[in-house]
Amino acid sequence: MSKKSVAVVMGGYSDEYVVSLKSGQLIYDSLDRNLYDVYKVVILKNEWYFLGENDKKYDINKGDFSVTLDDNKTLKFDVCFNIIHGTPGENGILQAYWDAIGQKYTGCDFYQSALTFNKKDTLAVLSKYGIPSAKSVYLRKGEEINVDEIVENLGLPVFVKPNQSGSSLGISKVKDKSELIAATKVAFKEDDEILIESFLDGMEVSVGVIDYKGETIVLGITEIVPQNEFFDYEAKYEGASEEITPARIDNETRIRVEEISKRAYNSLGMSGFSRSEFILMDGIPYMLEMNTNPGFSPASILPQQAKIYGISITDLCGNEVEKALNK
Repeated sequence: MSKKSVAVVMGGYSDEYVVSLKSGQLIYDSLDRNLYDVYKVVILKNEWYFLGENDKKYDINKGDFSVTLDDNKTLKFDVCFNIIHGTPGENGILQAYWDAIGQKYTGCDFYQSALTFNKKDTLAVLSKYGIPSAKSVYLRKGEEINVDEIVENLGLPVFVKPNQSGSSLGISKVKDKSELIAATKVAFKEDDEILIESFLDGMEVSVGVIDYKGETIVLGITEIVPQNEFFDYEAKYEGASEEITPARIDNETRIRVEEISKRAYNSLGMSGFSRSEFILMDGIPYMLEMNTNPGFSPASILPQQAKIYGISITDLCGNEVEKALNK
């Protein structure tokens, strides 16, 4: 049986591309070479390239996502392992393109990617399935901002965050209404739509959910104890937080978190890796967001959870490739 060719596709157009390159390296190193020929493809704003021997770059042909090598041989990939965080790999753009050219890929489809990248729309859909979230105000760039009305509606403190962003960039915690306008400007630098959310005073947990061997499973529930005010970019990617797996919660709460996390995943028709963030208040999980291409570097939460669950990274990644091949 000939080996299948797998392109680990990493990079992206956002500031998260650095994290994606680390995630891609772990997946590249972990895929079983007895089963697959594994290659690296990097997608950046100004270039898409294949990395050959000695890290030599070859342009990707965007017509069919192939690459022409030195001997004029054309290499096509059986599967693209998508591990781009943020745009274009986590918001549906890349998936729609791959669908159009008939290229198989891991993870969820373009619709699920686009939906989950939009926090407001995700929470609106999930509310129909009985999954609670914080009270919020949605604003578009250029709209009038009535600070008094927002504070009266949501109270203080509030979180101001970009509506569509793959990481924790552009998020502020506002404790005084005099700081609100400045915080909206920071968020609008990342996106033309923002959310202002009421503060939920509770434990933050990060829940890894995947479909593994035909079953939706919760890999683990990780308690986030940020050194900063909240789980911001520095806490998420630069080690400024303590991550405790499994989270220090009672059995009843654990079961509730697992049930709601699975319900969210299945309600959205998800596939592949996901990491959902919740705040636990009085034992009730309030949904913040779902990431469909979460960080997968050795320090990231999902690989840590898989290790504790007892699934090797090789099996976790191989499962994704096999699902994509059989789509």
